[in-house]
Amino acid sequence: MSDKAILEYDGNRYEFPVVKGTENELAIDIKTLRSSSSMITLDPGYKNTGSCESAITFLDGEKGILRYRGYPIEELAEKADFLEVAYLLIFGELPNKEQLEKFDQDIKAESHVDEEMKKILDGFPKSAHPMGVLSSLTSALVAFNPTSVDVSSEEAMYRSIVRILAKFPVLVAWTMRKKMGLPLDYGDDSLGYVENIHKMMFKRPNKEYTKNKVVIDALDKLLILHADHEQNCSTSTVRIVGSSHAGLFASLSAGISALWGPLHGGANQAVLEMLQAIQEDGGDTKKYMAKAKDKNDPFRLMGFGHRVYKNFDPRARIIKKAADEVLGDLGIEDPILEIAKGLEKEALEDDYFVKRKLYPNVDFYSGIIYRAMGIPVDMFTVMFALGRLPGWIAQWREMRLRKEPIGRPRQVYIGENLRPFVPLSKR
Repeated sequence: MSDKAILEYDGNRYEFPVVKGTENELAIDIKTLRSSSSMITLDPGYKNTGSCESAITFLDGEKGILRYRGYPIEELAEKADFLEVAYLLIFGELPNKEQLEKFDQDIKAESHVDEEMKKILDGFPKSAHPMGVLSSLTSALVAFNPTSVDVSSEEAMYRSIVRILAKFPVLVAWTMRKKMGLPLDYGDDSLGYVENIHKMMFKRPNKEYTKNKVVIDALDKLLILHADHEQNCSTSTVRIVGSSHAGLFASLSAGISALWGPLHGGANQAVLEMLQAIQEDGGDTKKYMAKAKDKNDPFRLMGFGHRVYKNFDPRARIIKKAADEVLGDLGIEDPILEIAKGLEKEALEDDYFVKRKLYPNVDFYSGIIYRAMGIPVDMFTVMFALGRLPGWIAQWREMRLRKEPIGRPRQVYIGENLRPFVPLSKR
């Protein structure tokens, strides 16, 4: 096979090197295209454009493969905890016992959030969407930590990473407790990272906190499964904002805003809103499965299929089991969850969906688990952001260490040609 790609246009011939990834992915390196030919490529949505080379996550949508730093997601979800996976994504290797203990202790040492942040939170009405609140609070961290990260210093980079991993769960918990009218509190250093998150979110002022291992394990798995997903919309946003040498907190705030959209992180919220709409219409799942198959019907079945995975979402296989365990352990009787289970059963048995590989995806099951845990629907995307945090950090760190240039896409102009200005009196 030639290691060059040839482009011929208007009698001219241009050669571009072909880059091969470690998983045999092929890419045409066109960074000299414009300088050599005066042309650019046009690729709306960048579906065929690689913005970077990355060693963090490998994803094969056709085969349903997802690996973090070479480790299959199935093994990580079963054998590792979220903090181990965060360390792996950010620093490249699984930590040994001493590294993990230091990482945990360093995070706990930074878990205090300045009390003045509560004043910022107080400025939001209860009706504010939690994603808007979280994005604003994350951005506000810059004011309380104004020094920029010295990316040439491993120590400075580490401190900044530990700081956001410590403070972000507090912001998540405060965002939810503000919405639910609960007092704001800090965590408990005697608990593990994920258990502490759960306690900060759910501890009632008049009750003793009781750990539920099934719920904590499911939350741990959910966060692992959402920790990174290659160059998606929010991750690309973090990288492109960071490419201007914006700081880590500002870049993460931008990523949160990108994740907010219903076509991205808001999908799990859309699933529950769909289920609620079905319930309000009588709860007839067969009726809505028929509507989903009718091309002339505007109804769309949320939480089924995936833009990248053309087979079963590997994360959904793992989280389906966790969903079953949580519902079984909590013994919840919820008509919304019954509708979800009905849709799942029919989709997995219906030839229309099976042939098209429209299987329930991770958003479908995560929404079910979050509802069962008692997390408000508009907090679902916040939980997605909490899981994605280490992936965003890893991508930002990689981009800065590789000294990638500032992101600056080109365009094909299709507006008006040169025309004279017409004075206001003659318009």
